[in-house]
Amino acid sequence: MIGSSEVVVVGGGYAGVMAANRLARRDGVRVSLINPRGKFVERIRLHQLAGGSDDAVVEFEDVLAQGVRLVVDSVTRIDAGERTVTLATGGTLGYDYLIYAVGSGSAEPAIPGVAEFTYPMGDLEQAERLHAVLRSAPADTPVTVVGAGSTGIETAAELAEAGHIVTLVCGEVLGPYLHPRGRRSVTERLTQLGVTLLEGPEAMVTAVTRDVVHLSGGHALRNSLTIWAAGFGVPDLAARSGLSTDPLGRLYTDETLTSLDDARIIAAGDAAAPSGHPFRMSCQAAVQLGPQAAETVLSRLAGEQPKPVDVSFVGQCISLGRRTAISQFASKNDTPNRYYLAGYAGAKLKELVCKSTIWQLAHEARRPGLLSTALNVRKGARTGSPVSN
Repeated sequence: MIGSSEVVVVGGGYAGVMAANRLARRDGVRVSLINPRGKFVERIRLHQLAGGSDDAVVEFEDVLAQGVRLVVDSVTRIDAGERTVTLATGGTLGYDYLIYAVGSGSAEPAIPGVAEFTYPMGDLEQAERLHAVLRSAPADTPVTVVGAGSTGIETAAELAEAGHIVTLVCGEVLGPYLHPRGRRSVTERLTQLGVTLLEGPEAMVTAVTRDVVHLSGGHALRNSLTIWAAGFGVPDLAARSGLSTDPLGRLYTDETLTSLDDARIIAAGDAAAPSGHPFRMSCQAAVQLGPQAAETVLSRLAGEQPKPVDVSFVGQCISLGRRTAISQFASKNDTPNRYYLAGYAGAKLKELVCKSTIWQLAHEARRPGLLSTALNVRKGARTGSPVSN
């Protein structure tokens, strides 16, 4: 029988909320979720917030179980020895187990001028700042978007559809995740929207000034606004707390998502690196990793051996404005295949995915564990080793 235990979840994103909800209605388990904002952020809608078509937030009361104590604050340090976390506003919280679900944000590349002269897209405040700038600028303001992963593509398409003159600096290739067939479809749609695409070895950003983006091929792009969407990084909380991390800062864990340093610390979401092979940063992985982290805690409380993690991918959905999108399908281990759904049907599927993700969080809050646990936790080691973007 599970005794009375305190579980602290650090981070209220997709993984953290799923973990907290799975734990919340288990007898004798008290759950506190620490998050710097009082609302849940739909990361997959931040490009819509920038473009003005959505606010990208949901009330926590709509997705978080009633039994979870929400603490609106930030954690500055984890003391594994004392089993406490230090809060930014002062004071500490103790725990018996901690779920590390801090998520990810914009990376900080060492390229001159990026920090001073670009608008990143990694979190709510950054997207709100960009939206305010775009709202006050003329609709035909020239915009350069750097980065051609899903965030860069979605942002470029959203703004081009709104009338902005957009250049997308892709680096080596547009949509590195996409299968060549899907990539051709995305290229066609962006071209229809009037987006100028720059890709290849000469399309690497070397420096940014107030109104110029300098590329490796010697070209200088003059524009009024530069948006940085070239990759994501993770908070350095684990490293600052003396825990073992990979070079990006993700917490090293075993196959049960348990920290290699401390069996009382379990990781989930973008900031976890199981066996040094992290899954792709995505809500698709997070909503599966969150419940697995919770089940690991519950297994340890019950004196049982936790099950290894196993995440199933189905692909990636990318918006191409409000009326079209592409859904690139993939194998279980996140290898994209030749099949995709594009156009209006792709947009309907993308919106369904966005809405169903919130529905899944809310459903877990009301009836934790009822959704097929087999999708999240399976016996045996995971098949394949998905890599992150």
